[in-house]
Amino acid sequence: MGKIVNLGKFRKAKAKAEKDQKATANRRKHGRTKQEKAAEKAKKERLDAFLDGKALDEPEGKDPA
Repeated sequence: MGKIVNLGKFRKAKAKAEKDQKATANRRKHGRTKQEKAAEKAKKERLDAFLDGKALDEPEGKDPA
């Protein structure tokens, strides 16, 4: 005679394995390394500083202090 299997547990385990596999694929596809995040942050800060230097004057209603 064959081994008795709880179909509910089997179904849930299969769904969890598929979910984990999909999550791993998404991390590989969309994840960024620490160096990529740091480079993007530095680039944004340089751009912000450049644009702030090109501003003609302070916007109205903004306190200079």
